[in-house]
This record gives sequence, C-alpha cells and structure tokens, in this order.
Amino acid sequence: MSNPPATWRIVVAAILDFFTVFFVGGYVIARLTGNLTDSGFALTGWPAWLLFGVIALYFVAGRLWGLRLWQRILRAR
Repeated sequence: MSNPPATWRIVVAAILDFFTVFFVGGYVIARLTGNLTDSGFALTGWPAWLLFGVIALYFVAGRLWGLRLWQRILRAR
C-alpha cells in the first residue's frame, strides 16, 4: 500500500479547488444572469445562493467520486 499524501498537498488542493470553482462558477453564473461588472462579477440574491450550492456540490461530488481537479493534479488522494 502506498503512503498517504502529505498534508500540505491536501490543504493546497482544497484551497485551489475552492478558488477554481468560485471564480469559474461565479463567472458562468454572473454571465448567465447579467451580473458581470467591469472588475469581474457581483452576485447577490439567488445567483449568490446558486454559487454556494455549486461550490458545496463540487466538494460533495469530489468526496464521493474523486472528481476534484486540483486533488488529482497534486496527487493528494
């Protein structure tokens, strides 16, 4: 059996996963709902709640099926 991954890999992968899904998901939701600004996006109300749901779903799916992008890249599983 192989050794478990280093703790720093797991932490860095989780942080990068969060930022990736936040910015990509936020941009897509803002684009679809017309909430893009000159400096990025500004989500309020139901689009913000939708983004929170997408982030939660991303981490739940990652836990269940191993679908987290940075966890795979950094080999933190």
